[in-house]
Amino acid sequence: MKAPVVVRAVDFHTAGEPFRIVADGLPPAPGDTVAERWATVIGAGGAPNAPRPGPLDDVRRLLVQEPRGHAGMYGGFIVPPDDDGAHFGVLFWHKDGYSTACGHGTIALGAWAVATGRVPAPDDGTAEVRIDVPSGRVTARVHRAGARTTAVTFRGVPARVTARKLPVTTSRGAAEVSVAHAGACYVSLAAAEFDLDVSRTSLPQLTDLAREIREELTGHRATVDPENPLLAGVYGVIFHEALADTSAGPNQRSVTVFADGQIDRSPCGSGTAARLALLAEDGAIGPGDELRHESVTGTVFTGRVLSRSARGTVTEVTGATHRTGEHTFVLDPYDELATGFLL
Repeated sequence: MKAPVVVRAVDFHTAGEPFRIVADGLPPAPGDTVAERWATVIGAGGAPNAPRPGPLDDVRRLLVQEPRGHAGMYGGFIVPPDDDGAHFGVLFWHKDGYSTACGHGTIALGAWAVATGRVPAPDDGTAEVRIDVPSGRVTARVHRAGARTTAVTFRGVPARVTARKLPVTTSRGAAEVSVAHAGACYVSLAAAEFDLDVSRTSLPQLTDLAREIREELTGHRATVDPENPLLAGVYGVIFHEALADTSAGPNQRSVTVFADGQIDRSPCGSGTAARLALLAEDGAIGPGDELRHESVTGTVFTGRVLSRSARGTVTEVTGATHRTGEHTFVLDPYDELATGFLL
């Protein structure tokens, strides 16, 4: 008799965007670093973010596809860190494969690491969780009050701008976009370029446009990370609109459409870092200022620019995350749907 496959996961949401964490019982991903393991799971010479068939990807599909997941699911596999300088590593995944960075996931992982005792934390104060991801080492500062996590601040790799006013052609006309790398490649443009706003009613049109823009920029040199050619290709398209400034600084609403038409329910952590780099280059945000960044669902991240140098813009993004459940998923070996499906 065949034995069922059992996978245990802990789920969080960060500003509305799900994050499913699997820490134990995973098939191995060969490599000495997280970046090498990521390269293994996408396949040597394969397209960035694309999956490579194998036992680990079977687990990804089991967790992200229906009936156990859904097309908007996101998560991470816990793997060893590159060295003793980090607490652990992570391979981020979504419905289409794997990503090189995930700010909302890093925020959730910080809270998870403290809640599970992997990283000690005070009842009142801050604990720093260091995490190795495919694009580098990131940190999550977990803020605590009354023995409860109240917020998490994510600091990613330096964000670098690689293009401004880059022309693109779409079915709704021409537009100019900016490109910034913040652990992954993000294209930014105002929704008003297409006479649209950032709202739920505009999501179908924005999703179609994001797919077109991503296809249009395939292979463009601006989509290649300046320091790591393996990190290439548009990961997310950010449509933004300006709101009235707050007393602390700029105020924007945006939606990030990433991978193949997946809509970020949060303001997008790494995408917020990319927006901060562009705003800093424009002189729209400076030392001491704070970006209020609102998602299409109404949730909010706050972002700050810490420093700028030839290597890029160092940013911090703060948001709230909450545990939503602990799950034991089972794949019956006789289940005709196997790891599931996506609609």
